[in-house]
Amino acid sequence: MDKKKILITTNGFYPDISPRSFRATELAKELVRQGHTVKVLTHPRIGTAEFCKNNGIEFKDLGHITWPVPTVKGEGLVRLFWRVVTRFSALLLEYPFIQIMPLMKQGLKGESGYDMLISVAVPYPIHWGVASVRTKNNPIAKIWVADCGDPYMGQENDTFKPPFYFGWLEKKFCRKADYLTVPTAASINGYYKEFHDKIRVIPQGFRFEDIRKYTGPKTTDKIIFGYGGMFIPGRRDPSELLTFLNGLNESYHFEFHVYTNTPQLITPFIAASNGRIQLKQVLDRESLLFEMSKMDFVVNFENVGNTQTPSKLIDYAILEKPILSIKTGNLDINIVSEFLNGNYANAFIINDFEQYRIEKVAKKFLQLLEKN
Repeated sequence: MDKKKILITTNGFYPDISPRSFRATELAKELVRQGHTVKVLTHPRIGTAEFCKNNGIEFKDLGHITWPVPTVKGEGLVRLFWRVVTRFSALLLEYPFIQIMPLMKQGLKGESGYDMLISVAVPYPIHWGVASVRTKNNPIAKIWVADCGDPYMGQENDTFKPPFYFGWLEKKFCRKADYLTVPTAASINGYYKEFHDKIRVIPQGFRFEDIRKYTGPKTTDKIIFGYGGMFIPGRRDPSELLTFLNGLNESYHFEFHVYTNTPQLITPFIAASNGRIQLKQVLDRESLLFEMSKMDFVVNFENVGNTQTPSKLIDYAILEKPILSIKTGNLDINIVSEFLNGNYANAFIINDFEQYRIEKVAKKFLQLLEKN
């Protein structure tokens, strides 16, 4: 394929630690490796500009989200008030991420002549911002690919559904985009049926060779297993597993290492675990995977429904570790016991592992140009 000119707009990018940051960062790096010209429009962070320079990516400053974020503070009724304000400002107004729309309008000013524009959500104001700028007279690129992680209006893992009026913004960007890309076929059902013909499945991708794996001796006097990621109360919820683990007698020698930015669902169980449940410092992806490569097995907490698939499963597969997959509200203690005894017959299996190579993922994006 001839050298292409590609613009990627994204909220998450290196050094952020999130699946969508990994999506945009890995894709930009690989497209450059394959000989294309790539510009990334994103927020300035410490190290982002240097990272782009070192990887042959042109960086353009999207500006900071400056609108103040409400925080939970105080005690009693005051604390309850701020919890309601914080929760519902995000739910009802998409605050503060809604500021991305005017930032995107300014950031895309003067940008034109690209072969492909790839906007990476979440948050969805990334797509809404592009849709507010892109017109027939100002297309910016030959094709616009709106890359989606978890669905927005059709999401299944938040306590509340987005208000109906955001459906107008979702339909607007879906009409204007040439393609919508989603990581799994199951994700398609999270979008309005009238746009299903635009949807293409392009999985999350990583460069397998970048992952360092521990090759030294392993601990033999205990089972060590771990989880890395966020929790969602009542959905991606560890409570059942932790209650079961704390109920096991001392003859079970194990350590469960948890790396999360939602520690409030873990801390109530730590004291009673006698050191068997350990809350660890959040690490960057490469460091986390290196630590997990030392373990006997890894844990996945399944999402509710079928439209959202944790990208950490790909990382787990790269590590070639047995996966204990747990569905909230349906803990199978027999399978957990099997894992604690080194029996992985019921491990979760990831099929067609090679599809997650970033080389193949980047080519799938480029094929959209050929089809157009």
